Amino acid sequence: MLKKGDIIECIVSGIEEYGFFIKTKDDYSGLVHISEISENYIRNIYDYVILGEKIRAKVIEIDRKNKKLKLSIKDINYRICTTLPQDVEKGFESLKENLPIWIDEIEEEIKKATK
Repeated sequence: MLKKGDIIECIVSGIEEYGFFIKTKDDYSGLVHISEISENYIRNIYDYVILGEKIRAKVIEIDRKNKKLKLSIKDINYRICTTLPQDVEKGFESLKENLPIWIDEIEEEIKKATK
């Protein structure tokens, strides 16, 4: 069972200026906030991760009901491999594949927020 402090493997599923999102094989999604990337100033999150990259992250909070995680990559060896994921070679194809999934996720969040 997933618990606080665990180091888990996940896939970078989205990148924003305030952090990046992940997905796990257990259908959890999560956020690594920019403050949980490094002790140093973060000029560009893409210097740390890329979309589709498989990484390790430390669990700092779990919302089991909504299957959401807050994670950190500070002070851990988060890199799993140093080669680019295959999705990068596909260009915009991975965006095309993931867009319907992201739209469904946002629609669910909007439904929850408006209830």
